[in-house]
Amino acid sequence: MDAVLNGKKQAWIHAIRPRTLPLALSSILMASFIAAYNGIFRWEIFLLSALTTILLQILSNLSNDYGDSVHGADSASRKGPIRAVQSGIISPTEMKQAMYLLGGMAFVSGLTLLYLALQDFWVFMLFLFLGLLAIYAAITYTSGTKPYGYLGFGDVSVFAFFGLLGVLGTYYLHGLSFSNLLLLPAVSLGCFSTSVLNINNIRDIDSDREAGKKSIPVRIGRKAAVRYNWALVLVGNLALLVFVLYTQSYGALLALLATLLMVKTGQAVQNLKDPIALDPYLKKMAIATLVWVLLFGTGLLYF
Repeated sequence: MDAVLNGKKQAWIHAIRPRTLPLALSSILMASFIAAYNGIFRWEIFLLSALTTILLQILSNLSNDYGDSVHGADSASRKGPIRAVQSGIISPTEMKQAMYLLGGMAFVSGLTLLYLALQDFWVFMLFLFLGLLAIYAAITYTSGTKPYGYLGFGDVSVFAFFGLLGVLGTYYLHGLSFSNLLLLPAVSLGCFSTSVLNINNIRDIDSDREAGKKSIPVRIGRKAAVRYNWALVLVGNLALLVFVLYTQSYGALLALLATLLMVKTGQAVQNLKDPIALDPYLKKMAIATLVWVLLFGTGLLYF
């Protein structure tokens, strides 16, 4: 982990946080795998969905860097990686300008996606509203006068956007259809994505408490937050089992191999008390989630 940032280039890379991008793509991949399985996959939808999601994730990361520095969560006592605004290398004004740029790019990319995918005016307007809501959620997680991340609602947002809306919305854009069974893999991904956030919040529990950021671990304590983390992993995999039983797509059980990575990460979260030692396991849970999705898709399509 870098203790200092050497120049603006490195500072911007840290602010973008590339390690979060694979997790952001997981919902797009999962929906696209299921669309391919059902014969409705469209390459242009997949590529534009992926681009829009990446832009939104970067926007969220920049907003998080800006908001936590402004509101005090990224103080000198913070144990996670140093942040760009906190370091002073990137000014708050520069970060806000980058946020406006990313927000505009995400809007254009999303609008192009909806134009290509949808013909019905009211459905178009519904998805446009959801897209604008996603941009708003990305910005206001830790920024603004009342950031919802400081109230403990970050988990709800991640579950909704990385799980339910990410999977269900992308699938609908592929084939203009919907199935209630899609809720099950969407719940799986929502749980795993929320686990990544929860590990982040367990790591930052002390600095968040000092800054008045009432994340779930701050509210319920570390021990309960660890149990919550195990529950997220368990429920996510149980949802897969129910999906397989209903669809009889037994090849998708290949995803369970990734639970070995999730269990190792969960054990580290439970046993490691040093926030610095815990930091790498955010990335490991994100990678485990991506591997889970890739195995799910491979098993679904080829076994």
